[in-house]
Amino acid sequence: MTDVPAAARPKDRTGSHRTALLGAMFLMATSAIGPGFITQTTVFTVQLGAAFAFAILLSILVDIAVQLNVWRVIGVSGLRAQELANKVLPGAGYVLAVLVFVGGAVFNIGNIAGTGLGLNAMLGLDPKLGGALSAALAILVFLSKRAGLALDRIVVLLGAVMILLMLYVAVVAAPPVGEALKNTVLPEKIDVLVVTTLIGGTVGGYITYSGAHRMIDSGVSGVEHVKEVSRSSVLGILVTCVMRVLLFLAIFGVVAGGVTLAGDNMAAQAFGAAAGEIGLRIFGVVLWAAALTSVIGAAFTSISFVTRSGGSPRTRNLLTVAFILVCAVLYLVLGKAPQTLLIFAGAFNGLILPFGFAILLWIGWRRRDLLHGYRYPAWLLVVGVLAWLLTVYLAWNSLAGLAKLWG
Repeated sequence: MTDVPAAARPKDRTGSHRTALLGAMFLMATSAIGPGFITQTTVFTVQLGAAFAFAILLSILVDIAVQLNVWRVIGVSGLRAQELANKVLPGAGYVLAVLVFVGGAVFNIGNIAGTGLGLNAMLGLDPKLGGALSAALAILVFLSKRAGLALDRIVVLLGAVMILLMLYVAVVAAPPVGEALKNTVLPEKIDVLVVTTLIGGTVGGYITYSGAHRMIDSGVSGVEHVKEVSRSSVLGILVTCVMRVLLFLAIFGVVAGGVTLAGDNMAAQAFGAAAGEIGLRIFGVVLWAAALTSVIGAAFTSISFVTRSGGSPRTRNLLTVAFILVCAVLYLVLGKAPQTLLIFAGAFNGLILPFGFAILLWIGWRRRDLLHGYRYPAWLLVVGVLAWLLTVYLAWNSLAGLAKLWG
């Protein structure tokens, strides 16, 4: 999906790479902020109030530790995660690819459902019609002659729209920021289940690799680009952080103001309570943008795990289109992703992170040959290992979800 012609002048190449890196940053950030995250943030804010700020801080710290390592290893090597896994342990890459692909497919049905609900709140459209139209828009992105450029631009545009709208609602909701800041470091209550759920939903599955895979597809890789890779990963994490914090503050302002949120759509109620009818429409736009970017991110990343780096961009784009189309048809038939499948996919997400992340950390520690002789920073490995230990705990909890199916 590279958009850089072979004969491009250096300045054109630089501009194209800059756009692609910006797109990679926003793809990572917007993939982490999907319909599920919006729902979780609302429910947990109602449940914990200001103390939820601590859970957000922990999720951001884990995200930083994971993404710095993932972007560094993939960016320096120039290979996708499954290709690296196969070089370290033959067959491991295929296992990783299956986990990402299956999990991405199931969650993408839920993402398409989210676009339908977003357009329903925004314009009053029937959710199934909204989902079908949104899937068609995502398909058009990958049918574009310059699909990579189209992908980068739409995720940046929608990401910026989400940030601006959430900022507006957060300001109007007037949350007690001092209380939130205090609880960020000195929480009144710590709920381990909330923390693990939030981390698993924002760092697990395809989300981990979406930005890094888009980056190397754009042609930015190798030891000579290590500073560029690191800077982009940090900026992408900051974008994710801003989105999470603004959404929390918007909901917290409503809850702290004494509004009681209940029912199946508490997020819409919160936006409505903060800004009236306009707030409800804004919620629709935010939900639709979050869901659509997640549809694009899940499709792009899932297909990147079952195709080769040097393969035909056209073939990869057509496979991505087919992936979205199948997910859209399943949504229209089922109405939503079946709960049992979502539990399975959640368990897969929980397994993907420690499995794939362990391989990337091993490469940083022992496989300089795959990093073109690059000496990996020891401090980054230490931070990564600490985050990995936490992901193992999350994976254990994730497997418990599977056990409930037969309980």
